Amino acid sequence: MKAVAVFCGSSSGASSTFAQEACRLGQQLARREITLVYGGAKVGLMGAVADGALDEGGKVIGVLPHFLQAKELAHPGLTELLLVDSMHERKQLMNEHCEGVIALPGGFGTLEELFEMLTWGQLGLHQKPIGILNTEGYYDALIRLLDHMVEQGLLRVSNRRMLLVSDNIEDLLQQMLDYKPALVGKWLDENQT
Repeated sequence: MKAVAVFCGSSSGASSTFAQEACRLGQQLARREITLVYGGAKVGLMGAVADGALDEGGKVIGVLPHFLQAKELAHPGLTELLLVDSMHERKQLMNEHCEGVIALPGGFGTLEELFEMLTWGQLGLHQKPIGILNTEGYYDALIRLLDHMVEQGLLRVSNRRMLLVSDNIEDLLQQMLDYKPALVGKWLDENQT
């Protein structure tokens, strides 16, 4: 993997560990010479992951809509800042610049970005590894929901396995490097898993 898109909160969250781990992820990406592609902001967990990568001399590409730049949220120290007109363009451009995706703690925006990438993978539009860094169990309830969706016959096991999960950065990155995409279609029938 030469570039990883990171989706995460524009706030820091209730636990200081969220920002510490975001910064550590940025550092680890830089040390592995993996370009960080992220939302371009200087605030919250977004700023922490970018700062971590930049502090280690890493390459950081930010993708920011014009309306957020106008609010002076752009990180001033990025290797490259790409400005777009819409949130959809932002996701599309981030997808084009990455070979894998990691979600850190975040809110609606982070979940929307994560699930769009999962949906695109499920539909065969890409075969990139997608992971969650489950810091302090932040995503435990979401993981239970996904398992419930499988139990209820609305999510295929092979598609559930597309989402890699770890609370350890090194383990998650290794899972992503080892990832082999499922070669099954999206639609469920009684004879497929």
